[in-house]
Amino acid sequence: MLGELVTLTIMACALGMDAFSMGLGMGMITLRLRQIFKIGMLIGVFHMVMPLLGMSVGKQLTIYFGNLATWIGGILLVILGVQMIYSSFRSTDEPLITPKGLGVWLFAVSVSLDSFSVGLSLGIFGAKIIVTILLFGMISMGLTWLGLFIGRKTQKWFGSYGEALGGCILLSFGLKLLW
Repeated sequence: MLGELVTLTIMACALGMDAFSMGLGMGMITLRLRQIFKIGMLIGVFHMVMPLLGMSVGKQLTIYFGNLATWIGGILLVILGVQMIYSSFRSTDEPLITPKGLGVWLFAVSVSLDSFSVGLSLGIFGAKIIVTILLFGMISMGLTWLGLFIGRKTQKWFGSYGEALGGCILLSFGLKLLW
C-alpha cells in the first residue's frame, strides 16, 4: 500500500507540474485572488474527473485516446499562448481569452488531458480510484495556485511584456505536446 501511495504521489506531482507551469504563464495576466482560487479549484476538479473518466474507459482505448488527448491539449495550449502573445501587443488591455468563463475552462481542459491518459493506464493496473483522484486533484490544485501566485508576483517585474512571456510559456508547452 505504501509503495502504491508513493508511486501515485509521484505521478500526481508530475501531472501537476504541467498545471504549475501553465499557472506561471497564466499568472502573468493580472488576476484577483478570487480568480486564482477559482482557477486552482477548477483545475483540481479536472485533475480528478479526467483520470476517473480514463480509468472508467478501459484498456481498449488507451492508445487511441492517449494520442488524441496529447494533440488536443497541445492545440489548446498553442491557441491560448498565441492569444496571450497577440493581446500583449494590442493597444487595449483586454485579452481575447480571459482567465474567466470559457478561457478558464479551456485552460483547465488543456492541462488535465494528460490525466485522462494516465487514468487509462491506472485503470488497467487496478489502482485505488479514490486515493488516485484525490491525490491528483489536491496536488494539481496546490501546484496551480503556486504557479499562479509566482506568475502574479513576477508579472510586476516584467510589466507589459509579462503577458507575452506567459503566452510564450503556454505556446512552448503546446508545441512540446504536439512534437
